[in-house]
Amino acid sequence: MTPAVSLLLLGLVDAAFSGFRAYAGRDARIRKHRGNLRAAGRGFAVGAALLTAPAVVAGLVLVTAADRARTFGALTAGGFGYLLPLAVYAAAVLLSLAAYFTLPFRAGTLAMVIGLGPLTLLRPLAVVAACCGAVLNGGGVAALLVGATAGAAVLCVEPVVHRRWYGEVQ
Repeated sequence: MTPAVSLLLLGLVDAAFSGFRAYAGRDARIRKHRGNLRAAGRGFAVGAALLTAPAVVAGLVLVTAADRARTFGALTAGGFGYLLPLAVYAAAVLLSLAAYFTLPFRAGTLAMVIGLGPLTLLRPLAVVAACCGAVLNGGGVAALLVGATAGAAVLCVEPVVHRRWYGEVQ
């Protein structure tokens, strides 16, 4: 079993949220569901494009490896090590989102402020922890290279979406 599909799905969901974050607060209308969905779709599309980079890097690492089976095993082990910290981070985000959507308005807003706000700021640290997990789980330099490329890709989604579609909105 390979963690690639799980990591891809996690990256695409994160990209959709990044698109939403790039748009959030930019529109004063109360009912902006269509705008939220459009922004999430833009984030998803940008994320899908950017996440081709780690796939290409992984492919190049495998093609140029002297022992492809061993390199594939190292990348798989590194992928599982990369997935664990991100799964913990995603669980914390889902818990905050669940509190936001299920609690009354004031408590939900508080959950947003003390949960999702700091978690957004911790995204780069979650990527660093994932890269460390990839190396510590036996992935080596190859897994670190692929993981760092994937981390850079997901962290670039929100700035790209913001600059492309929402940079002029004040």
